[in-house]
Amino acid sequence: MDMENARSGLIKGMLVLYHHPLSADAATVMENVKSFEQHSQFKVWNVNTALGFPESLRDVRFETLVLHYSLFGNWPYLFDETFLNYIEQSRSSYKVAFFQDEYHHCGQRFSFLNRNAVDCVYTLVEAPYFKDVYQKYTSVPKLVNYIPGYVADDLVETGREMFLPEEQRALDIGYRGRRLPFYTGRGAQEKTGIAIGFRQRAKDSGLKLDIEIDEDRRIYGNRWYEFVANCRAVLGVEAGVSIFDVEDVARTEAEKLLARQPDLSFEELSERLLDQWEDNIFYRTISPRHFEAAAFRVCQILFEGRYSGIMQPMVHYIPLRKDFSNFDDCRRMFQDKTLRRELTDNAHRDLIASGKYSYRRFIEGFDEELLRAGLRPEVSVEEAAGISKRLERDRVYLELRARGNDLMYHRNFPGRRVLAMIGGPPLRMMRRLKKTVQTKGPAEHSKERS
Repeated sequence: MDMENARSGLIKGMLVLYHHPLSADAATVMENVKSFEQHSQFKVWNVNTALGFPESLRDVRFETLVLHYSLFGNWPYLFDETFLNYIEQSRSSYKVAFFQDEYHHCGQRFSFLNRNAVDCVYTLVEAPYFKDVYQKYTSVPKLVNYIPGYVADDLVETGREMFLPEEQRALDIGYRGRRLPFYTGRGAQEKTGIAIGFRQRAKDSGLKLDIEIDEDRRIYGNRWYEFVANCRAVLGVEAGVSIFDVEDVARTEAEKLLARQPDLSFEELSERLLDQWEDNIFYRTISPRHFEAAAFRVCQILFEGRYSGIMQPMVHYIPLRKDFSNFDDCRRMFQDKTLRRELTDNAHRDLIASGKYSYRRFIEGFDEELLRAGLRPEVSVEEAAGISKRLERDRVYLELRARGNDLMYHRNFPGRRVLAMIGGPPLRMMRRLKKTVQTKGPAEHSKERS
């Protein structure tokens, strides 16, 4: 059976499954999710697996099924058995999976791809290493390299709105990092290493610093943009890790050794175990933070690296050696206002104003891949409107239910006990109403309203 016949009964258009909790999260996730709907020439429907399975999907399949990287951030994956069955039963759909943080739980990922006959994977793994990862362990026919995030229209607009002249910025240098497990290698430790090393050397410099690596000091949403806009410069490293262990041996052996000797330092663990896996598969890339700094015209002081070939030292950023041997030079360069202005102008011009790394450009390329796969964007307006209406109704119901559950089980919510007492009957009523809406036709509802 050819592809056109196999997909003849499918809804033309694209279903994007993603996971996003109702609580605050990094803005870059939703910028990525929304980019499909905003810029694709295909009709797009977004469904958040965090809310639960929409009943409207049960008997509907789409020509293109996109599995967003937010589904795969942890193991087990962030969708329940109902969604898993839906993916498995979408046998004739063209399935595309987007991955990030691919360096661990590889076996589960490979099994998922093979079991669900995924047609295309967007990966942060660069093309020279395709053969050592996906081509060796899966039968995925199409692999595409991409970067973790692009420039959203909202980021460009926010950069204009929140831009502060340098003399109005309260901080000289800011940074937020995160500790990563030792088994992710030396590259991953740079996220904390740059903060600790820079802070120690700059403590008596007179610079106003806000450099943190503890989890409770993380900043999200608009507060993060306010933080960046308030800095004259930010520190940074390449995203990714330096140990990509497809067999998952480095992680399991490291965890065993640390369980026996929890006081082992990273250097001791590396010498005894991890060094044999260092840089076996290159997995470093530019990150959304570099685009954010460029959008706000904030100077970047970065560990030397490739940055996906997009950013060049002394063109877009001040390069800091990983042993800090040129720290004094970096500090002097940072204090040169003319140089800072030159670097930030270059970064804004090449990363932001050029449009080369915009979501619009990225989705244009994504659409081209779908067209090459034989998919076409034509869709019945009437059919699309009906699906949109049903999915929106489900979303409202599921979100109300999720918010109600959050309140009912939030220990610090003062009305929790009362809500728990009254929550049962209203929720049952909502379910009955929802079922009535699903089973009755438009004509019957029209009669009831008249």
